[in-house]
Amino acid sequence: MLPRIQYAPTSDGASIAFWALGDGVPIVLMYPPGFSNIQFEWDIPEFRATYENVAEWATVIRFDQRNHGLSERGLAGVSLDSYEHDLMGVLDRLEIQRAHLFAANDAGKVALVFAVKHPDRVASLSLFRTNAGPATSAPSPGWTSLAPLIRHDWHLFTNLMATALNGLDDGEQTSRIAQFIRESVTAAEFESAGSALAAIDVQGVLPEVKVPVLVMHRMDTPFFRIDTARQLVSTIADARLSVLPGKSPIAWDNAVVEAVRAFVLEVAAAENRARFGLRSGNAFRTILFTDIEQHGDLLRRLGDAGGRRLLREHERITRDALRAHGGSEVKSMGDGFLASFGSAQRALECAITLQRALREELGTETEGLPNGLRVRVGINAGEPIAEDDDLFGTAVIAAARIAALAEGGEILVANVVRELVAGKGFLFNDRGEQPLRGLEDPVRVWELRW
Repeated sequence: MLPRIQYAPTSDGASIAFWALGDGVPIVLMYPPGFSNIQFEWDIPEFRATYENVAEWATVIRFDQRNHGLSERGLAGVSLDSYEHDLMGVLDRLEIQRAHLFAANDAGKVALVFAVKHPDRVASLSLFRTNAGPATSAPSPGWTSLAPLIRHDWHLFTNLMATALNGLDDGEQTSRIAQFIRESVTAAEFESAGSALAAIDVQGVLPEVKVPVLVMHRMDTPFFRIDTARQLVSTIADARLSVLPGKSPIAWDNAVVEAVRAFVLEVAAAENRARFGLRSGNAFRTILFTDIEQHGDLLRRLGDAGGRRLLREHERITRDALRAHGGSEVKSMGDGFLASFGSAQRALECAITLQRALREELGTETEGLPNGLRVRVGINAGEPIAEDDDLFGTAVIAAARIAALAEGGEILVANVVRELVAGKGFLFNDRGEQPLRGLEDPVRVWELRW
């Protein structure tokens, strides 16, 4: 089933259509001008199967640039800056702080400049057939002779362009490519978007790209030169080249997906090791897990808008406490957080700060809630596994199970955490040995008095 299509506002007033599928590392797919209709491409069996495959290990995000597909049409002044606004609008609408970008052809110019301007928002770049110089990334041998047809016979132009891209071997695929272009843009929109990016030279920013970059090239392509790919790799500090088999012009097929998957998960794992202090193998960490008491009842009582307002305050307060005590946010689950600390003392101090702030700011009657918003906290320590932008393992499971034992407003910790902070001035009440669902041995649990 087609993912739910939503709209993101941009800072310059455009409305951008997008969908997101899956629950993993976020990957934003950016297709070149003239090739973007997020509803039509879902109906292409090969596209849909590939998206569903990727959604098993990532969150796939597709959006139509302005004047394309389902996004706002008829906008003037298409430029590199405007396409950057489109991307930023989607990231902000989804509240994604850091994403992996996949960009094909001239969309690669947008991705490269965006990564330089906003390095905190980009985890990696995967570039497919991108030319950073002042020429289109997809110049077929007969391009100059085809271009005049854009205004005179749009249907014929799209058929001939699809043939130039795909050849005559697969007529059905060539026909789909031609229809894809027509479903994406009008002749005027195609000409405007294509010329806007083709004329731009972004070679000057390449030495400033600081994120890891994967450059992909098709081995048997009839008109893309591998020299262009090599130039990117030689100029970007942390770039690698992947030469793929075949000549397909499709930017997101199985060969590309496998190359991108290996690259993205490697980058995500390296970031996690650095982020959580796991330099080699597993390292000992203190895990903090929070959970909003009666989260479902809260949303039903307040409704979507009221519930979201209160949850935003909860998220702000939690993130402020994590920053103040050196905690690393692993993920937010909507009704709680998973965080990691290098120090058990800091984790307990963070939990106390969090509960006090929640009580002071949201603990009285809030929008019809008699007891305000109350959060359960569970803390454990051990050696988690960092993988795919997340933490896994028994240490994490135990922290979640301990949080589930708490009442709203309580902080419960495993015995190992209490032992780590012995002599640090914390006060505890013994809650006895507790069986934890899914774990073999019971754990002695203590209530931290705050």
